[in-house]
Amino acid sequence: MAGVAAAVGVLAVSATLAVGIGAASAAAVRSAHAAGAADAAALAAADTTSGALDGIPCDAAAQVAGAAGARLVSCDLDGLVATVQVEVGAGPFAARGRARAGPPPHPVGEP
Repeated sequence: MAGVAAAVGVLAVSATLAVGIGAASAAAVRSAHAAGAADAAALAAADTTSGALDGIPCDAAAQVAGAAGARLVSCDLDGLVATVQVEVGAGPFAARGRARAGPPPHPVGEP
């Protein structure tokens, strides 16, 4: 009888660990998805701001984020630099990603 109780305990612990690892893995995947969507949205906004693409920068960012399965949360423009934040998922399982895109800064000593 003690062997059965020990086996049930081992199975319960194993199942709990499997569920926990699965949830952590899903969160990591969702986070990477949000980061990728934010990168693409920021690039779209920056390209539109610079004139490389036609349209409104934040609208372009929202369109690209939507195509990537994310929702645009914020879009800020500072000159040619675009900063966006996107969200993937909903509720307690949502993951957010943030990215900036624009021209590189000038090196020190150069105009």
